[in-house]
Amino acid sequence: MKRRVAITGLGAISALGSGVPALLSAMQAGRTGIGPIRSIDTARLTVKIAAEIPDFEPEAHFDRRQLLALDRNAQLALVAAREAMADVDLTGLAPERGGVVMGAAMGQITVDAGYQSFYGEAARTLPPMTVPRGMPNAAASHLAMAFGLQGPCFATASACASASHAIGLAGQMVRSGMLDLAICGGSDASICVGYLKAWDALRVLSADACRPFSRDRSGLVIGEAAGILVLEEWDRAVARGATIHAEFLGFGMGADAGDLTAPSADGAERAMRAALADAGVAPEQVGYVNAHGTATRLNDRTETQALRAVFGDGIAVSSSKSMHGHCLNAAGGIEAVVTALALREQLLPPTLGFREADPECPLDCVPNEPRRAEISMALSNSFAFGGLNAVLALGRA
Repeated sequence: MKRRVAITGLGAISALGSGVPALLSAMQAGRTGIGPIRSIDTARLTVKIAAEIPDFEPEAHFDRRQLLALDRNAQLALVAAREAMADVDLTGLAPERGGVVMGAAMGQITVDAGYQSFYGEAARTLPPMTVPRGMPNAAASHLAMAFGLQGPCFATASACASASHAIGLAGQMVRSGMLDLAICGGSDASICVGYLKAWDALRVLSADACRPFSRDRSGLVIGEAAGILVLEEWDRAVARGATIHAEFLGFGMGADAGDLTAPSADGAERAMRAALADAGVAPEQVGYVNAHGTATRLNDRTETQALRAVFGDGIAVSSSKSMHGHCLNAAGGIEAVVTALALREQLLPPTLGFREADPECPLDCVPNEPRRAEISMALSNSFAFGGLNAVLALGRA
């Protein structure tokens, strides 16, 4: 018998600000966090915009000893998780009944600095914590230690679908009875010269703005963020009087088994249908989809084909990447928080930057302005390089 799964904690930090209230405020105002890069020297970069977190001071959150072990990626994860766990009561929870599943993200800033120091400056030694700071499971491990959770703890590696895979697997573990509580989501801090130069080489970055589904879209914009959910067995949450923000209903995933970088409409459609089947609902019950919506020519056209195959032409779809950027390994996490807020607040976030309808993307993409709507169920799509697809189905609490 499947157990119900409540979302009892939300945490976020992104270019839209620190905390879920800042994220919600940006949704309500239709505000973007994308702008000129300020944290690094952009002289060698072709594209000089990103979605950077404003005014983040690590020293306000961690002491000097902690910072020795924390790449910015793990710092963001811990800040968001503290917010998500603020109202969660662990009393009576056996440590092994709580787990952590996070999207795998390397400590890019630590790794980039190490390469620069060794190869660029001929350093003879590197900081001793370079490997622990840079390892892809660092955020998951730090969260388990911070909250004393001794159950399953691991990181999922599936590029831009990593955080959605993490949330989906965590939801399945709570639903099946393996866990009673799970912290899950993703974090990513990759605004460093070496990594942005690698994205530059793919020729998919926009030089001016993120305009998903608009005919004149010109590419994606890299962002940094952390988005964290706390999933809890429903009866436990109700018994302790928890605030339930939304409900985890289902999860679909699959592989295109085709091209390494080009998305497949068939693969995206299969993942969405799998999420609906897992949730036990029909397409017409879905009121909103948070699209993968990268603002690249191919992704938006392909995702539109998949969305229309599943829902026809009546579904409201938007891409919150137009506000917080493409947050890579954190994308599915911050977008799941946005989707949960859409359900809780009955507010559809806008697709910003939309200027002209594209005949190849005939969607109701909630252009430029948020929209009030009565919705009881929503999907959050993540479609990654490598043809790896993950779709979350969430319901109104």
